[in-house]
Amino acid sequence: MDHSRDGGDQVSIAARSSLFDSLKGCGLSGIPIDKQELNTKVMMPQYLRLALRDSIRLKDPTTGASASVPLQNIVPPLPEAPLVVFINPRSGGRHGQKLKQRLQQLISEEQVFDLLEVKPHEFVQYGLRCLEILADQGDICAKQTRQRMRVMVAGGDGTVGWVLGSLAELYKQDRKPVLPVGIIPLGTGNDLSRSFGWGGSFPFAWQSAVKRSLHRATTGQVGSLDSWHVLLSVPAGEKVEPPHSLKLTEESDLNEAVRKLDEKGDLPTKLASYEGVFYNYFSIGMDAQVAYGFHHLRNKRPYLAQGPLTNKLIYSSYSCTQGWFFTSCSNDPNLRGLKNIVRIHIKKINCSEWEKIPIPSSVRSIVTLNLHNYASGRNPWGKPKPQYLEKRGFVEAHADDGLLEIFGLKQGWHTSFVMVDIISAKHIAQAAAIRIEIRGGKRKKAYLQMDGEPWKQPINKDFSTYVEIKRVPFQSLMINGD
Repeated sequence: MDHSRDGGDQVSIAARSSLFDSLKGCGLSGIPIDKQELNTKVMMPQYLRLALRDSIRLKDPTTGASASVPLQNIVPPLPEAPLVVFINPRSGGRHGQKLKQRLQQLISEEQVFDLLEVKPHEFVQYGLRCLEILADQGDICAKQTRQRMRVMVAGGDGTVGWVLGSLAELYKQDRKPVLPVGIIPLGTGNDLSRSFGWGGSFPFAWQSAVKRSLHRATTGQVGSLDSWHVLLSVPAGEKVEPPHSLKLTEESDLNEAVRKLDEKGDLPTKLASYEGVFYNYFSIGMDAQVAYGFHHLRNKRPYLAQGPLTNKLIYSSYSCTQGWFFTSCSNDPNLRGLKNIVRIHIKKINCSEWEKIPIPSSVRSIVTLNLHNYASGRNPWGKPKPQYLEKRGFVEAHADDGLLEIFGLKQGWHTSFVMVDIISAKHIAQAAAIRIEIRGGKRKKAYLQMDGEPWKQPINKDFSTYVEIKRVPFQSLMINGD
């Protein structure tokens, strides 16, 4: 038993919390919401809705701004909390399209964006810019609408991350205020949704629950969320098929700091680099291998994945076939441990020096975690006691503390106990920045994943692959659904 746990009541507390979370997600809490009252609170004036729509359709913010003006001498009512909703209609099983129609009924068609038709960056680049142009021209209604606007995302964690990444451009372009985001959970894990009080599942009483979610989006307090920049560097010419969240950058010389950390000295002259951002976790090892196999199976046989519950059942059964529970006697068990192929250096908070940290030989998966929730609401870091935190030099974990929790998972049995909150994972470190070196040798590939997107990473027998993780210098804004 891990002494960092609070005690024997941990499992029962987790069970009660999970039950409450499910009930809340199913729409069994709260009072009825009046449709007309909600509509008045969130719907923008018609001329602004049309300006938003036309700017995005024509991909020109000035067109929408010049074509749409309010009637003379009539000041339209200002919405208290104007909302726009992005929906991934492929999420939520068979309910995706019905939910889209319901949202359009509640807050107007022009304020609901189907992500198959309108991308988040197009909304930022054309729609929001149109409102800003109108505001600069003296339109008080447009100015107030832009300042008060909030966003809801109906989709899974990947969809939420996509929208957050597009809204981050507002920081870079100094276009304040940045819009806060709430969530209608339609994915499988929904860990971002759980972390900010929006529940972990799509409700069966969804028509009334949607109204309550939209109402909570107008009144919920706004919190902060760290995001983390990832730079994957591989020897130039290496064939890599990274996830959609990692984009290829130009070939570059090896970072001088990485050269200093390398102990072997056999480094390539040129590197191919991929970069992206994650909000929840980055991992390497068996968990990523299982996720990769599941995604490959789902893409090959999509009829098997009909909803979150089916996905979880397939995922669980698939993990038993990947050697996490039983390692073949014909293989060297040590090859399953990451200690042989991975080296990790970290920077602690308010520290400029890199520190090499040991990797336990039994660890088969290493996870760097930003949120409390992982793998559909589990908390593998646990809730360590204050005495334990002080002894290890740790602090209490939060989603906006500028730190990542690094922990290890051993064989499948250990991971199973972690996932049902009987024990916590193997605590390794807390870090403000991380550098991971994946070394060549007997293994020809490693498995990595980032916010649920896994990929197979070739390992060069002569040169190492590097992953550098550092905090993005600004935080995303999240609406609390509690």
